[in-house]
Amino acid sequence: MARRETVADQLVAQLVAAGARHVYGIVGDSLNPVVDAIRRARDGGADIAWVHVRHEESAAFAAAAEAEVTGRLAVCAGSCGPGNLHLINGLYDANRSRVPVLAIASHIPSAQVGTQFFQETHPDRLFMECSVYSELVSSAAQASRVVRSAIHHAYAGPGVAVLTLPGDVADLDAAPAAVDVLTPPPPPRVVPDEGAVRALARAIDEAGAVTIFAGAGVRHARTEVLALAHALHAPVGHSLRGKEHIQYDNPFDVGMSGLLGYGACTAAMEGADLLLLLGTDFPYDQFLPADVRTAQVDVAAERLGRRTRNDLVVLGDVGETLRMLLPLVRRKGSRRFLDKMLARHHKAMSGVVGAYTKDVETTRPIHPEYAAVVLDEEAADDAVFTVDTGMCNVWAARYLTPNGRRRVIGSFLHGSMANAVPHAIGASMAGRGAGGSGGRRVVALAGDGGLSMLLGELITLRALDLPVTVVVFDNATLGMVRLEMLVDGLPSYGTDSPSVDYAAIAAAVGIPAVRVEDPAGIRPALREAFAHDGPALVDLVTDPRALSLPPKITRKQVTGFTAAMSKEVLGGGLGEVMAMARSNLRNVPRP
Repeated sequence: MARRETVADQLVAQLVAAGARHVYGIVGDSLNPVVDAIRRARDGGADIAWVHVRHEESAAFAAAAEAEVTGRLAVCAGSCGPGNLHLINGLYDANRSRVPVLAIASHIPSAQVGTQFFQETHPDRLFMECSVYSELVSSAAQASRVVRSAIHHAYAGPGVAVLTLPGDVADLDAAPAAVDVLTPPPPPRVVPDEGAVRALARAIDEAGAVTIFAGAGVRHARTEVLALAHALHAPVGHSLRGKEHIQYDNPFDVGMSGLLGYGACTAAMEGADLLLLLGTDFPYDQFLPADVRTAQVDVAAERLGRRTRNDLVVLGDVGETLRMLLPLVRRKGSRRFLDKMLARHHKAMSGVVGAYTKDVETTRPIHPEYAAVVLDEEAADDAVFTVDTGMCNVWAARYLTPNGRRRVIGSFLHGSMANAVPHAIGASMAGRGAGGSGGRRVVALAGDGGLSMLLGELITLRALDLPVTVVVFDNATLGMVRLEMLVDGLPSYGTDSPSVDYAAIAAAVGIPAVRVEDPAGIRPALREAFAHDGPALVDLVTDPRALSLPPKITRKQVTGFTAAMSKEVLGGGLGEVMAMARSNLRNVPRP
């Protein structure tokens, strides 16, 4: 007799047809029918697997990273009530990063909905703000169409689609339905209005100095951006998400703007006659000049003008726009502005940014900048880096070198702590089939604060034997929060943590690990970790007083630092003030 097909079976078949290979989550109660359907599908030869993590938040982060690396639908799941509520932070991250993720939020028995039943929540309402689609499946007849719609929304957004599925509905006999091919069609060409492109060409011709600021939207337009920069002798700055696409092998590069920034990007933007924003939704308006004529090119109309002044806008794909624009603009003759900005950038990179990467091989505690440089040199050319929010973002932004093959993934728009290791799980699983091994080396730059929040995922790395190297920048403090307090004129308070031997913790769960306190030990420790086939951890004990100072310090920030240091002294913390000064003196930007 043929085995009955349930709604859960039908759901899993549709996920496989849509390209999903992994479902991340924790098994439990109302989710059991779906997990068992995955087991049956896998036993039947389907290329899909359940991936057991230790926290549902990690499940959502892992799915986001897999989707980021592959462009393919990734799936996470949580059981009813508290289980699926834990997904929410990672789903916010995935949705803001615009990656195709489907979340299965299992639900209490459908007959109990609305009765204040045990663990009752309303997931179809709760997830509305962090998704492009959120619907309740209430019957077998409805299920197939709603699942199909969720998948299409996830790919089309791209973004998060949430299916709220009561356990009893998941276990119903499936209604007859064809499983169509749900992988996305080739993307459309979004060609801009010809008149808007001509207006932009006129503005460029009228401007003496043009600066380009590139975001993640230049991912498929690198050749065109560099061709435009060559024709205009234009400096090219970038956002954090744009760095991996435009910074490498770029003779026009002047670095990055923002609090994490470096180089001459800010000066190039402020000194231009025309600022050209390409594919960026850079959120920090205080780092965008208010008195410079600005043109913006983006494929999404809602992003145009929401961060800074817009004198000209072009709605369209960056690549399509620049291919139309290049024949229309006149080549500029003078390189004076470009050369001035390149010289300023070189000075900043060899002076301020490079200050702590030289002659520090014997300095303790370890300068995190130096550790980041050694990591950059030792990591594989095709490594995937996942980066915790906070100071790890700074060291990655300033010292990791993109090359067109490396990837850098982080919570760059949502800004969540604790993302690096869960992201590393998904990025590593992206290189596997549902049950196979393989995949390129993933390097998780984890702060001790972030690692400790989701520490259980070290068990996941060991259980799955993933080729992930966790590099802990262990300063026993919340460094970015500390900096924020100082800028606001507040002495740091509540930011410090106990010193913890994370290498010992990793070793306790079976992961080869080493704790490094001497900078001379960084390189051999990393080499040994990278040579290991499975997971490894390197715990680098770094200077807690090392600060990330922005490329341009304002009078308000100086006032804040001065007030904070005065309060430290009055509170008896003169020694701490002097130690901080010694740690950061060379890192203060100078004209």
